[in-house]
Amino acid sequence: MRLGLALGYWGRGPDPRHLELAQEAERLGYDSVWTAESWGSDAFTPLTWIAAHTSRIRLGTAIAQMAARSPTTTAMHALTLDHLSGGRMMLGLGLSGPQVVEGWYGRPFPRSPLTATREYVDVVRQVLRREGPVETDGRFHTHPYRGEDATGLGKPLKPITHPLRADLPILLGAEGPKNIAQTTRIADGWLPLYWSPTRTDAYEASLTDLPEDFVIAPMARVTVCDDVADGLLPVKAMLGFYIGGMGHAKRNFHADLMARMGYADEARRVQELFLAGRREEAVLAVPDAFADEISLVGPRGRIAERLELWRKGPVTDLLVLAPDPHTLRVLAELNS
Repeated sequence: MRLGLALGYWGRGPDPRHLELAQEAERLGYDSVWTAESWGSDAFTPLTWIAAHTSRIRLGTAIAQMAARSPTTTAMHALTLDHLSGGRMMLGLGLSGPQVVEGWYGRPFPRSPLTATREYVDVVRQVLRREGPVETDGRFHTHPYRGEDATGLGKPLKPITHPLRADLPILLGAEGPKNIAQTTRIADGWLPLYWSPTRTDAYEASLTDLPEDFVIAPMARVTVCDDVADGLLPVKAMLGFYIGGMGHAKRNFHADLMARMGYADEARRVQELFLAGRREEAVLAVPDAFADEISLVGPRGRIAERLELWRKGPVTDLLVLAPDPHTLRVLAELNS
């Protein structure tokens, strides 16, 4: 099981520790480093900065949001950074949800998310292969554009820049069972939001007949500490925000996932509290057991024991949300 460093997205401003953590991860032999975006900092600019200050570690977006860019624009970002980094780029994509797509990006959330994702990935792959001009007549993506307001002057184009790799890896952040199953057919890997090594049956039906070398790369917060309950608080805070605030009461993919993993009543309660403005109570309502399942928190010995569960399953890459170089070092030692 390879290790990756997940840096996430910025809060109020850039985190001055991110470059230091990325360089330390490279020194420790971590395979990859990943950035993200929500409705603030973007995923590609920090990754480019890290690329300029590292030499070996692979670079991934986990995730770049599809609604933020047309698929050809995303392909341009990926092929550009792949060249500048010497072939280290991995493109992680996600659809996000209606709240963000319509509220932040000002675009309609697709009524058929699977079709929209499939068309998006197809266009990106056409750009990267550069076998001919990009052409598609999809439900959500058409190249050239042929809508009622089109001038009729558009023509198929292929990228001026020759991509460094036609097979640049594409990974998808999928949550629903059908979306995960489609991911195994159209992508090179899957970026699970939550992964519990003791509940792999939650995904089993979607992960049949996996292609060879298919990547499964979940994120997990890792904290070396003496007090497990205290170490779980940041995990619970993240879960409270995603389950309570990253979506609508009637449509929240993160809450749906928590329910499928055996915590339906708890997910509903967290949502209710968060949407009622009782955010601290929402965080405390997140079960310690769930937060513990999807993270690695506690003394070194406890983390070592639980890490074995992650290594026994289908996970190929563990993307580590780690707060300090010491935690990165401990995990590298335990995984060696």
